[in-house]
Amino acid sequence: MFKVAEESQGPRRIGSNLAEINIIPLVDVVLVLLLIFMLTAPMMYRGIDVNLPKAASKPTAVEERMVLTVTKDQSLFLNEKRVAPNGLELTLRQAFANRNDKTLYLKADSALSYGAVVETMDRVRRAGIERLGMVTEPARER
Repeated sequence: MFKVAEESQGPRRIGSNLAEINIIPLVDVVLVLLLIFMLTAPMMYRGIDVNLPKAASKPTAVEERMVLTVTKDQSLFLNEKRVAPNGLELTLRQAFANRNDKTLYLKADSALSYGAVVETMDRVRRAGIERLGMVTEPARER
């Protein structure tokens, strides 16, 4: 009985309906996921908060931060050691000769003129310092 029904429909073609797969919805979903991951990836870059245990031994070798301080009378101090104004570039080259981290932090008095700070920054750059950070105090809330 079933055999007769099949013969009456004619020869059956297998797979003719699946010959064209529509991939446009798949591409849409992939592009939306890509966009979501591109936007959320920078937000996940934070470090993890961990309370580190105390140890009696010395910590591993960590280079101390190099801080250049400029007072309001334009005196220069490299890590609290006075530096002659005309010998700043030479002192910085010597201090950073054997360091891996070429970062210098600049603390300048707020009473200094903009030009004096920029001139000091230029001299630091000429000494070969790759990265220069500015040290500031947080603003007080009113």
